[in-house]
Amino acid sequence: MYAIFSDGGHQYKAEVGKEIYVDIRKIEPGQDLVFDKVLFYSDDNGVKVGQPTIEGAQIVAEVLCKQKGPKLVIRWFRRRKTYRKKTGHRQIYIKVRIKEIKG
Repeated sequence: MYAIFSDGGHQYKAEVGKEIYVDIRKIEPGQDLVFDKVLFYSDDNGVKVGQPTIEGAQIVAEVLCKQKGPKLVIRWFRRRKTYRKKTGHRQIYIKVRIKEIKG
């Protein structure tokens, strides 16, 4: 059994027990997070496809921790001008574990 849901402009595949990283929001570790934009749901009985979402379907996840993503290096330069600039960025995510999928 799995589902595909949308959150923050990204689509994620959710299975019970799977840990995924989603965009940061103001929520404490240990609390439950509910995703209600379920686009696709599949189980033993069959498949449900939303137009665009499935009414009444939701995914319940437990927030585990806040974590930084990989470092992205950004470089600017002007050719033949001896101008070089290097900066970096690390996005903050929250790690969630899928507890339940309600179809």
